[in-house]
Amino acid sequence: MTEEPTSQIPPGLRSAVDAAKERVAALHAELPRWGLVVWTAGNVSERVRVPGGDGSTDLLVIKPSGVTYDALTPDSMVVCDLEANLIEGSRAPSSDTAAHAYVYAHMPEVGGVVHTHSTYATAWAARAEPVPCVLTMMADEFGGPIPIGPFALIGDDSIGRGIVETLRGSRSPAVLMQNHGPFTIGTDGKAAVKAAAMCEEVARTVHVSRQLGDPLPIPQDKIDSLYARYQNVYGQSSAATSADDTQEK
Repeated sequence: MTEEPTSQIPPGLRSAVDAAKERVAALHAELPRWGLVVWTAGNVSERVRVPGGDGSTDLLVIKPSGVTYDALTPDSMVVCDLEANLIEGSRAPSSDTAAHAYVYAHMPEVGGVVHTHSTYATAWAARAEPVPCVLTMMADEFGGPIPIGPFALIGDDSIGRGIVETLRGSRSPAVLMQNHGPFTIGTDGKAAVKAAAMCEEVARTVHVSRQLGDPLPIPQDKIDSLYARYQNVYGQSSAATSADDTQEK
């Protein structure tokens, strides 16, 4: 007998929740595409903000536990509150839901969280060794080394606590939880997925570099300069777009 889905979504949030389910389902497909997961491991979540609230009543959308990536659809996504209670869905949420919920509850600026077991980043986590900032790409994206978080067991908010303790006040959107693997954060789910892909890329490149010898560190002032430029100047800013539009006209 199929379990009937439960739903406690406030009427005013229905469209926001449905839109988040569409995004989160699509973002899960990016994890195997970039080689960041195998089988059912890993997860993406995104915050659904309650307008006018203080953040404590926000919701999160995440995949159900133990479902293969090719079987994930927007309708199969589950919705939880920030205490990891199921709000909508017919399946049990991901086993990492408590960690995601803790991050959202304690880092209100975070709108997306990703967890993978990508090979190279997880190898650094197994050694409890931060990935040193020896690439301009790392300075751009992470503003320094990718830090190591504490060892924590799955099942409660212990992992979430370790993520928050490590990343609060850090410029890095990624943390390597000791003996476990990477967790990444972002302003939304897409930003967190990008951070996960970039984390694996630099973890792999720095590992390869160390096979050739000792990588050269980047001086801190240069890291600061690269980070500031990438975060504030790089890309298609609205100001640049407006200027281009004006010139074209």
